[in-house]
Amino acid sequence: MEATELKVAYFDCFAGVSGDMIAGALLDLGLPLAILEERLAKVGIGGYEVGAGRTRKNHIGATKFDVSTAAPEAARTLNEVRDLIEASGLPEAAKLDVLAIFTRIAEAEAKVHGVPLGEVHFHEVGATDAIIDVIAAVTGLEYLGVEKVYASPIATGTGTVATAHGVLPVPAPATLEILSGIPVYGTHIHAELATPTGAAILAHYATFTAGIPVMRPEKTGYGAGGRDLEIPNVLRVIVGEVAVERDETVTLIETNIDDTSGEVLGYTMEALFELGVLDLWFTPIQMKKNRPAVMLSALVPAHLEQAAIDTIISETGTLGVRISKHARVVVEREMLEVDTAFGCLCVKIGRHEGRITSIAPEFDDCRAAAQTHAVPLKEVFAAAREAARRQIDDAH
Repeated sequence: MEATELKVAYFDCFAGVSGDMIAGALLDLGLPLAILEERLAKVGIGGYEVGAGRTRKNHIGATKFDVSTAAPEAARTLNEVRDLIEASGLPEAAKLDVLAIFTRIAEAEAKVHGVPLGEVHFHEVGATDAIIDVIAAVTGLEYLGVEKVYASPIATGTGTVATAHGVLPVPAPATLEILSGIPVYGTHIHAELATPTGAAILAHYATFTAGIPVMRPEKTGYGAGGRDLEIPNVLRVIVGEVAVERDETVTLIETNIDDTSGEVLGYTMEALFELGVLDLWFTPIQMKKNRPAVMLSALVPAHLEQAAIDTIISETGTLGVRISKHARVVVEREMLEVDTAFGCLCVKIGRHEGRITSIAPEFDDCRAAAQTHAVPLKEVFAAAREAARRQIDDAH
């Protein structure tokens, strides 16, 4: 089976998350406003206008998404929101996502206020702008082809916030209930950084990680919040490709070499890694006429097979190579940056079926730190592993 990459979006919630910030980031990533307006026209709501424009938050350019309504609105119940969405012309998959998000909010409100689910009245989150924000999130992820969503721990802010239920602590009780089981952290900023709508959207879609998963970023979008804060009040969303656990077919190229110097073999190894081989190793062997030799083995992606063969033959002068196909399983990987007494170090985390199976500090980082601080390499490795474990535990 050929390897395929998964299109992912990573939500970096260092300044919290809200529905309009999510919509702004997805528009910034390329969702056309006209496409969103076409989707919204399929829903039986009126008396609103949507717009998007460029702004700057602490010198970071971002897209600000705005919804304006003609008049104050009555609070909607979950059943009213459900009837509105089910009667709309939205695709069935989009309807399911939108309703799941609003049901999550309603369940949190019911639990916090001690009322039956059917008696919950949405105020802020049942308003037209919240419905539009949720539809924008669902539409944007669909338009961008995102197959999986990751998110950082969510900054919640601190202090109090005025709501339809009075002045409440930050995070608001319903928001905190929506975020149950999700990694969050308070900040020194006296503001509500995480709103119920934003929290519910990520709670519905996202897998939360302590750091950015190992991925190839393609594009980054910034969605602006309404306030001006001492930090950039933006939601950063990174779209790219990530390796996920999968069955994969690779090519093993081997050749026996008994007449090439160590310098040439070392150069050949460097050339092959520069080409993009997955792994390469030399094995001491004994050939005919009792001659000591080495066997070069290179594990190569299928699309690099011919280029790797050409490099091996041209650099070593070998008269032939052996080729075989092998299946392998690749586990999901995530790269963390951890703070230690020796500085910031990178650590690779391996996961299999949701479990952490390896914590591997990056050698180059640790070597540089050991040399800088004149300490044994093993001490730096140990510090990096311990810091990674703490960061993972704190995220959960």
